Amino acid sequence: MYLKNISKQVVIAGTLLIWAIKFIIRPFIHIPHGLKPLVGFAPNLIGSFLLPFGACWFFQKYFRLQTAADLTFTCCFGLLLVIINEYLQLIPIFGRTFDYLDIFSSVVGVFCGHLVFGRLMAKQMNRSAVRI
Repeated sequence: MYLKNISKQVVIAGTLLIWAIKFIIRPFIHIPHGLKPLVGFAPNLIGSFLLPFGACWFFQKYFRLQTAADLTFTCCFGLLLVIINEYLQLIPIFGRTFDYLDIFSSVVGVFCGHLVFGRLMAKQMNRSAVRI
């Protein structure tokens, strides 16, 4: 239950941060030229970081996330979907743009999310072991 509550809080905070970047910062705040790439790929980085947390909160029925192997599978599956989504943007019908930097930021985000979630998972297992 501890991990599910943490996941819920992280996903909500991360989603609000992504929305703030996309709908407030980008359109209304002047961003210096040097920081534009950072603001450009920040939603992908944050969204990919949220993958294991979202899987824990929303898809607990399908992704158990009880072991490190479960976490690795979930993160790899989520990253695969993100990369497929990025390549689908090459199709002109969707009116979106493909960018290798988005894929790179997604890989970094999933890696960081895996590390943080893995530590939280280990912390929860240690708590469970102490109670028994």
